[in-house]
Amino acid sequence: MATGQGPAGKAAARAARAEKRAATRAALAAHPPVGERHQVHECMGCGQRQVVPTLDPGMRARCVRCGTTLRRRAAGGVDRPLALYIASLGLFAVVWLTMLMRVSTSGIVHDTTLISGPMELVHQGLWPLALAVAFTSALAPLAKFVGMIYVLVPLKLGLRVPGMAPVFLFARRMGIWAMMEVLLLGVFVAFTKLGDLVTMDVGPAVYALGLLTVVTVWADQALDREAVWQGIERLGATWGTVPDEDPIGLDPHAIACEGCGLLSVPHEEHGQCPRCGSHLHARKPNSIARTWAFVMAGAILYIPANYYPVLTVVQSGAGMPSTILGGVEELLASHMYPLALLVFFASILVPIFKLIGLGIMLTVTMMAGNEQRTRFMLRQRTVLYFIVAWIGRWSMVDIFMESLLGALVQFGVIATIQPGIGAVAFCAVVLLTILAAEFFDPRLMWDAAGLNGARFKPELRDSTHGPAVSNPSPS
Repeated sequence: MATGQGPAGKAAARAARAEKRAATRAALAAHPPVGERHQVHECMGCGQRQVVPTLDPGMRARCVRCGTTLRRRAAGGVDRPLALYIASLGLFAVVWLTMLMRVSTSGIVHDTTLISGPMELVHQGLWPLALAVAFTSALAPLAKFVGMIYVLVPLKLGLRVPGMAPVFLFARRMGIWAMMEVLLLGVFVAFTKLGDLVTMDVGPAVYALGLLTVVTVWADQALDREAVWQGIERLGATWGTVPDEDPIGLDPHAIACEGCGLLSVPHEEHGQCPRCGSHLHARKPNSIARTWAFVMAGAILYIPANYYPVLTVVQSGAGMPSTILGGVEELLASHMYPLALLVFFASILVPIFKLIGLGIMLTVTMMAGNEQRTRFMLRQRTVLYFIVAWIGRWSMVDIFMESLLGALVQFGVIATIQPGIGAVAFCAVVLLTILAAEFFDPRLMWDAAGLNGARFKPELRDSTHGPAVSNPSPS
């Protein structure tokens, strides 16, 4: 039996379809594709939630309360960082597979590569030091480059491959421990220090290392981390289902992921970030206790690090052990004032600065309830935290230098350099202070001051409460 509609029914159907299309257009306008809409971000420096507007390439948004960068949109998309990370991987292979330096004295010639340093440390029984040098100069950079390429190539091709979210998260975390720029400085210090002891020729690995440092820094600056996460979302390669962000940002129970920055409400069963799979915590768990533990361990080890020798230089069968401060005095006696200043700053001042800085932040944070003290120079203490977190890696320059010197100068009774047990203690101090900075949560300082009692409020959408957005500086 045939059925039909009268003119009134057809008109109503057309009106319903038109209304549905209008509603769809309104929904798309309110929630455009990922990467083009305003987003709610929680500042990892102070904990305040703010709406980050759509940014043009080269712009960044800063927190209005503490000044921490909330989002930086890089120009060039995926193509530029992908090309740079591929170039970095190629240069990394050249650095580790070609000659670093050729040293000679009394007719004896000795070629060395970067791997010679850790191998010589193992030969001398300093395997913990060898492991730290190999991890920070080889394993961590390699994992970072390979991980970035593994994620960026599928993003470029629009392909979904297994494990994109956890691999990208792992590659970013390895970037904390990848210290190729510090290694370059260590090579320079070792080259300068050996000028009067042996004759040296620089190999291709040194030039590749210098170029690798520039390319790696360029790649890190060209990478838009939030754009990569959004690309992983578009491919459906996230750990779980990522909800719409605007209503989640308004939810007082939402938590900012420490791994990818996404705001989401923890699931009752697993409590993991739906984008990267990290476990969600309102603040880093046991942050105060863990940071105190690392700071106290670093402070204790700082004593043997400066008491015991870090190097022993033997010439013609005679030599004298040298401590960190003794090495600075020797450089001053040799009129190498810039080098002495560099070693003094990286090996003595920086560890003390980190230990004292973290100690002050921890002590003030534990004074919760005393607003006058907990709010004193609060923004400046937040800036101090990020300085402490960045500067600590540069103390590894002394460790890299000692590893290279031990590998370069092995000429028996004529001339030999042997790293000492003090270098192991000092390396432990450097790594412990890096871990201390990673485990400390600067948002706790603002919690202690009573400034994070209220969660995200709708009135923050007003432009007067939005984040500070700026164009890149001319530099």
